Amino acid sequence: MSILHLVAIGCAALVLQGCASIVNDTTNPVRFETYSHGGAEVKDMECKVENDYGAQTVKTPGTLQVRRSSKDLQIVCSKTGEADAKGVATSRVNGGMFGNIIFGGGIGAIIDHNKGTAYSYPQWIRLVVGKVLGFDRSNDKDGAPNLGAEVPAGQPKS
Repeated sequence: MSILHLVAIGCAALVLQGCASIVNDTTNPVRFETYSHGGAEVKDMECKVENDYGAQTVKTPGTLQVRRSSKDLQIVCSKTGEADAKGVATSRVNGGMFGNIIFGGGIGAIIDHNKGTAYSYPQWIRLVVGKVLGFDRSNDKDGAPNLGAEVPAGQPKS
């Protein structure tokens, strides 16, 4: 194999590592809504959204650019006169990680894991006042909110 071939292979490996970093931004837009048990929208709840990169707040209904991470997203929404609406959004590996494994090898996968760009959260979360819900991106449906599933009492919230 010639030196030119080796240089070309080396350049290709450098370009392809960190594939999810190239394909995905460091943030993931997530829409938050809050509803009562009876199905009526509860507006203007203030939601604290937190992962290992820090905390942010958003009023419902609203969309927030959430920092991608391998850690789950903890959500607590509050409003005077209402019980809290709580949730946990599970962080799931996105397609960029698989591109890394196939094309970029282990170095790109490690970079994207550490930066969080290889992970995504659900796109549209509907919390319910007085409940603790778990949200998984695998349950996302285009054009519809992720309704989550109730987290049993005493169960760790990730």
